Amino acid sequence: MQDTIKYVGLDVSKENIAVAVAEEGREAPRYWGVIPHTPEAVKKLMKKLGSPKSLRVCYEAGPTGYPLYRLLLTLNIHCSVIAPTLIPKRPGDRIKTDRRDSVRLAQLYRAGELTSVYVPTPEDEALRDLVRCREDVKEDELRVKHRLSKFLLRNDIKPPAGVNKWTNKYFRWLDTLHFENSSLRVTFQEYYYQLKEIGQRLLRLEEEIRVHSNEGVHARKIQALQCLRGVALVTASSVVAEIGSFKRFPTPNHFMGYVGLIPSEYSSGESRRQGNITKTGNRHVRRLLVEAAWSYRYKPAVKGELARRQSGQSPTIQAISWKAQNRLHQKYYRLLSRGKESSKAITAVARELAGFIWAVMQEVEDVPES
Repeated sequence: MQDTIKYVGLDVSKENIAVAVAEEGREAPRYWGVIPHTPEAVKKLMKKLGSPKSLRVCYEAGPTGYPLYRLLLTLNIHCSVIAPTLIPKRPGDRIKTDRRDSVRLAQLYRAGELTSVYVPTPEDEALRDLVRCREDVKEDELRVKHRLSKFLLRNDIKPPAGVNKWTNKYFRWLDTLHFENSSLRVTFQEYYYQLKEIGQRLLRLEEEIRVHSNEGVHARKIQALQCLRGVALVTASSVVAEIGSFKRFPTPNHFMGYVGLIPSEYSSGESRRQGNITKTGNRHVRRLLVEAAWSYRYKPAVKGELARRQSGQSPTIQAISWKAQNRLHQKYYRLLSRGKESSKAITAVARELAGFIWAVMQEVEDVPES
């Protein structure tokens, strides 16, 4: 029947899409076949399966991204992008094929056992790619610094006393190094040139991020988040790019859980035991929050760069920032006084910082765009 609700599971790869259909009811899902991964083939398939209002389509989030999701939306077909790590798996199942995956998706989707992910808008996705590109470049920079440091160490070349690594003095000292051996000279030049090149890439990326923070669709959110201590331009832009809309988190605890900063729990009967943080959800935001949390070791103060970032922001957001400074600073030292390791204390601070970020975003998103 054309009007029967059909749950369609798609196992998507670069070139092909395996298709399975589970009709409403208790009948076993059936494997449809394989189609090319092209817009034309997808449109033709959907027309064969039934009317748009009778179709419910899902596929796993993966490297192919969200173009398929957006194509189905233009066809007025409901589509969900599924979190791969949250798909239920049978114990002992050791066979994985495209056919089995698509049938399993259709079956679980009909049963309501799948968890969908948030699909960003094209603008959000572009900003996310930009900040992740900067993150990749920072990782490249760290690798090159390690290589250059180990090269100097192998050749017993040390900076003068009082010159700390990767400061302006250190780079001026690197400019003075000379090698008689041509192989060593070329090796040093290539490492050093690569490091300088990465520095220029970072400057270009950060300039583009700065433009988005002033003129982009999320400019107001990015500027508001910078009122918080430890959350400057790159961190604020990255958090906004990764999350998109904070309205999907009804409470701060939901946001803390999304970034994996809540404790894991093992409870049975009368016993209740909490363990390490879950580390589920968005690892990029979790890392940023932990890095920002280290700023709250210092006494509360609003001066310098933080005062400049807060200038012109609403009194409510500034009050949230001040409350965060006092509360998180006290929490850090209270945990240390109880014998907690500094890393664990910072993780607890990062968890509460997530709550203050959520509070700031509620203030911003509640105000309509001018």
